[in-house]
Amino acid sequence: MEEFYCPVKLTADIIGGKWKPMILFYLEGGTLRFGQLQKRIPGMTKKMLTQHLRELEHDGIIHRKVYAIVPPKVEYSLTKHGESLKPILKLMSAWGTKHRARYGTPKSHVRAQKAPLNAKRASTSVEEILTS
Repeated sequence: MEEFYCPVKLTADIIGGKWKPMILFYLEGGTLRFGQLQKRIPGMTKKMLTQHLRELEHDGIIHRKVYAIVPPKVEYSLTKHGESLKPILKLMSAWGTKHRARYGTPKSHVRAQKAPLNAKRASTSVEEILTS
């Protein structure tokens, strides 16, 4: 029996879930240490961050560099293969920015903000994102 192949499922299996897209979004900006990632993603436990970083490393999406010093220093960055996800991450970010008002702000943010969305950024086209 032939197995059904769906490229969206493959992508979701590799980078999907609650935390992996956010890890990748922050690593898109450059190399980060474990603690820096943890500070940027409140609500994510050390155990969960460690697990997802290991999975992304196993899948060849991120690189883990360990420095032989005390205390240990470990840095994470996107691999060349991981860099190929940048257009997807940019599209996800643009979509989230554009539709933020529809879904409201996360509970962890103060709702006192009354300023409208940055219309220029929210209306970024797919072509603009892919060429930037």
